This record gives sequence, structure tokens and C-alpha cells, in this order.
Amino acid sequence: MPTPASRPALARRLGVRDAVVVGLGAMLGAGVFSAWAPAAAAAGSGLLLGLAVAAVVAVCNATSSARLAAVHPESGGTYAYGRLRLGEFWGFLAGWAFVVGKSASCAAMALTFATQVAPEHARPLALAAVAAITALDSRGVQKSALVTRLLVVAVLLTLTVVVVAALAGGTADAGRLRWEGVDAGGVLTSAGLLFFAFAGYARIATLGEEVRDPARTIPRAVPIALGTTFAVYAAVGVAVLAALGPDALAAGPAPLRRAVEAGSAAGWAPLVAVGGALAALSSLLTLLLGVSRTTFAMARERDLPPVLAAVHPVHGVPHRAALAVGAVVAVLVTTVDLRDAIGFSSFGVLVYYAVANASAWTLTREQGRPPRVVPALGLLGCVVLALSLPTGPLLGGAAVLAAGALVWWVRERFRARRPAGR
Repeated sequence: MPTPASRPALARRLGVRDAVVVGLGAMLGAGVFSAWAPAAAAAGSGLLLGLAVAAVVAVCNATSSARLAAVHPESGGTYAYGRLRLGEFWGFLAGWAFVVGKSASCAAMALTFATQVAPEHARPLALAAVAAITALDSRGVQKSALVTRLLVVAVLLTLTVVVVAALAGGTADAGRLRWEGVDAGGVLTSAGLLFFAFAGYARIATLGEEVRDPARTIPRAVPIALGTTFAVYAAVGVAVLAALGPDALAAGPAPLRRAVEAGSAAGWAPLVAVGGALAALSSLLTLLLGVSRTTFAMARERDLPPVLAAVHPVHGVPHRAALAVGAVVAVLVTTVDLRDAIGFSSFGVLVYYAVANASAWTLTREQGRPPRVVPALGLLGCVVLALSLPTGPLLGGAAVLAAGALVWWVRERFRARRPAGR
């Protein structure tokens, strides 16, 4: 196993602003354009309460992740924290859940982008998007952060149009915001689905080895990105729910576009479609960044093939890991229907953060441990929301975790039987 002094390391180039933009690019992505319909189907008008529950769990997770990232500024996020603080198995399980779940999300984002632009050529266009962004990632994180900043601005402008058009279009009714016939199970299901849209702050932690002054930068960047995202999501949620009502909101895809089309500002609807495409592209960019860095970290610890741990001598990025992840996503884009990928990814992300909260519990006061209620509530929230997801993603996620545990067990048995020194 490589020693800390000899193993490859990444260049530290990102400041607070770039780290915040990376997080916003992940959170203000395709989720805000697609998550409202299934959340409304699960909870009706209670989806706003589900949004609040998801935000509380996300705050706990963000606090735990930020403290861990400041103490352990390594690439890989919770994969690295779990290994260091709970043991190699828990780190491996977190990394497994993240890489598998987020690879599926990458494919879903690529297909979402392509469907918004040219649905009749969705798969070829999705492949082109994956190839272009993989090339960008393999050339350097600073270039990726610059592109992400431009995409975030475009998405924010689009969401501003959605809120104004939905509220001022003549169809908004405050009575549709009342909680009627809401049950706790539906609210938790909606929270689990909406949590997917908050999960992007993990991208800041997984880039921890490329952040300047991580003890200061990461704890500042995470709450700024998360607070901004929650404010935007709350405004959008209120606007589309007031414009359509829970039943119409749950009735079909593209809820933001339908909320605009329902009123007098219907002419702005094509702009919303463009914004949705840009949001999916932004999500794909930041997802590929995060998955490639976790893949790099797992390869560096030999939990994945060590050939993926190479760092480009000029650009200082894990180019082989980026190319490998891009290839896997390209295969998924061409072969798999990923309409349920969001729920499946939510399960993986919640497992990932459950490990993060358990890791944060072990921090000492000298290491900046958050109040114990924070990781405890975060861990409980992750478990409850994961178990509240629809049956398909829940069973699929459990199967993936079982497969990961089996891989770990087989590998450990092989290592135990291998002669010493070989």
C-alpha cells in the first residue's frame, strides 16, 4: 500500500468562490426541474414540508461533512473519512454506494440534457455530452469550475423566470399551499426524493484535496452553497405549487415548464426548457468531478484497480479515473433506461451520508466536532429517508450494498490467503 509521502497527490487550486460554485452547480441541477412531480405525487401539498425535512437532514450532513473535510482534506469525501474513523469496510461501502449510485445519476443527467434539446436523438446527444465533459474534467478542475460558474448563472436566471412567471401569470392560488390530506409517510417519501437535489454539497468535500486552505475554505463554502440552494428551492416550490396545485404538479414531467405555460407568461416556456438542459449539463459536470475523485481515492487505497490512481503530470488531475468513469457512464447511457435512477441514487447518497455522520460522531472537541445532536440527527434522518423511498429504488439500493459487501468479503479472503510479500 502506498505511504502518505509517496502516493500521488492533487494540486490545490480552488478557493471559497470556486468551491461554492461547484456545490451550487451540483445542487442547482436537473433535480430542481424534475423532482417536484414525484414529490407531489407522494405528499401532495405536503411536499413543502418534505422539502424542509430534507433541508434539515442536509444541514446535519453538511455540518458533519464540512468538519470532517477540514480535519481530513483528502480526495474521496466520506470514503476517506469512513476508512480513517470507522474502518476500511465502512469507507469502502460509502465509496461503493457513491460511485455506483452517482454513475447512474451521471447517465440520467446526460439523458435529461439530451431529451430537453433533441428527444429524437437523445442517446447520441447524451453520449456527446458525456464525452465532452469527460474531456473537460480530464484537462483540469479550474476549467471545470469556470464552466460550472457560467452554467450556475444561467440556471439561476431561468429559475428566476419560473418564479416570476408562475406567481404573476394569473393562475397562482395561495389556497393550494394548504396541507390537506397529508400523511407522515408521504412527507418522508417526498423528503427522500427531494434530498437528491441537495446532495451536491458532497462535491465540495470530494474535491477536498484540490481546495486551498481546506480547514477554512470547506466549512465556509458548504453552508453558503446549501443555504443558497434551499432559498432557491423554497421559492420555486412555492411558485409551482401555487400555480398548478398538487394534483396537476404530480400529473406529468417538466413541472416547471408546465407552471409557466399555465399562465399569461407561456411564451417564456421554451426558455425554461433551455434552462433545464443547462441544469442537467451542470449536474453532469459536477457529478463526473465527484465520482472521478472518489474513484481516484479508492484506487489510491487499492479498493479499485490502482492504475486509476494516476495524476496527470501537467494538469494535476486524476485523468485515468475521469476517463474510466466517463466510459462507464457512456455504457449506461447506451444500454439502460434510467428513469428510476434518481430514486436509486438517493438511496446511495443517503447511505453515503449515514457513514459521514457516524464518522463525525468520532471527532474530538479539539478537531472541531459538531454538537453530538448534529451527527445523531443526520444519521437517523438518512436511515429514515432511505427506508421511506419507493420500493424499487429501496430494493435496488439494498442489492447494490449487498453486492459491495460481497466484493469486500471476497477481496479480504483473497488477501488473507495470499502469501506474505506477494
